[in-house]
Amino acid sequence: MLIFAVIMLSVRLNASLKPVIRQQACHFAEKEASELIESCVSEFLDRNKYCYSDYAAVLYNDRKQVTSIETISYAVNKTQSELTLAINSKLRQIGCKSTEIPLGSLTKTFLLNGKGPKIHIKITPVGCTTVRLKSELVSAGINQTKHRITAVIGINMSSSTPLISFSTASEFEFLIAESVIIGEVPDIVPYNGIMR
Repeated sequence: MLIFAVIMLSVRLNASLKPVIRQQACHFAEKEASELIESCVSEFLDRNKYCYSDYAAVLYNDRKQVTSIETISYAVNKTQSELTLAINSKLRQIGCKSTEIPLGSLTKTFLLNGKGPKIHIKITPVGCTTVRLKSELVSAGINQTKHRITAVIGINMSSSTPLISFSTASEFEFLIAESVIIGEVPDIVPYNGIMR
């Protein structure tokens, strides 16, 4: 009876602790992914010093009016491939990470949250990333258009702890270049009619 009671207690304890451990471990994995991506993007921007003219060319006609915006595909593809390689390379180097969760945080009691002895959990993240550059035109006033180029980085991570395995998917967006395109201000005749 004693052995049966111990087994039942461990099964119940395992079932109640799994969701909390999963949540804490997911949060830890997302934090690691965020820091890794921010580090890679920062290093890439410091190394390349790209500006708006490296990614897009604004074309004008004979009257100096904007006719189109042409994306420079070489810079776009280079940015996407270099960032993807850098992030995936750092992901492979992560190895085993560890975090500590207070025992009180594994219970559903608010008063015990963050208290008690800490349980040591090892997380082994394995993942891959995708990088795509997004071009966006946004109105910025009368005859002004803001052209924004951002890097959208998606990362999928599979991690495992001694008790569970889980996967997380996160997406981050970084501003790469931005410019305001100014066109001609149209001649507007105000309407002077009286509404009845």
